[in-house]
Amino acid sequence: MKVISLVPSITEALFDLGLTENEIVGRTKFCIHPSEKVKNIEIIGGTKNLNIEKIKSLKPDLILANKEENVKEQVEILMKDFKVIVYNTETIEDNYYLLKNLGLLFNKEERAQAFNLKIYEIFNQTNINTKVKVAYLIWNNPYMTVGSDTFINHILNEIGFENIFKNQTRYPIIKTEDLAKADVIMLSSEPFPFKEKHIAELKKIYPHKKIMIVDGEAFSWYGTHIAKCENYFKELIAEFND
Repeated sequence: MKVISLVPSITEALFDLGLTENEIVGRTKFCIHPSEKVKNIEIIGGTKNLNIEKIKSLKPDLILANKEENVKEQVEILMKDFKVIVYNTETIEDNYYLLKNLGLLFNKEERAQAFNLKIYEIFNQTNINTKVKVAYLIWNNPYMTVGSDTFINHILNEIGFENIFKNQTRYPIIKTEDLAKADVIMLSSEPFPFKEKHIAELKKIYPHKKIMIVDGEAFSWYGTHIAKCENYFKELIAEFND
């Protein structure tokens, strides 16, 4: 089966489940894991600006997309000529069914189940002792954060953080004064690449708050990626359990 993945975390999951470069014939420029394998696969544009003609030329048997990451109109064009499955992954439960479905699709049920069990094990064993109020920033100028209906919010909850913007949805634009109630401000490494200078800027306003850069992939890459973040989450939580 020739497969094209339009989603970075799904591309990674397909390889983790045991698919090869012979089966995965196309990927986006943001599909960077596993690096030694994706480098041999045709790039079919970005997640939001697909090269439709290139996709057609690859003649895939199946295209895998995501409701949030891909543009509806582009996916609908592809649906006219190809079998397209569109996933919508917002919660840990959604992630469970994503992996289960991929396992069934490619006859990799055992491997998919192993990843699911690992993910549940990580969250069962990795928690902050008391709820810590957090603001998680994904963009700068303007500052943007995450609402309740995002995968990031669910990961934060699973390891013991309380999102101070949980009463909002999607990715609201906020001001610095909106961060006042947070115990910790997390600056994600992606999609905006926050750096130490951005910590310094916020420290001028909130000198006594804990402000830190966090691994954006650990919080936003669903699929199998979370199963590899056990040590990262443990080290992160250790900073709050002292």
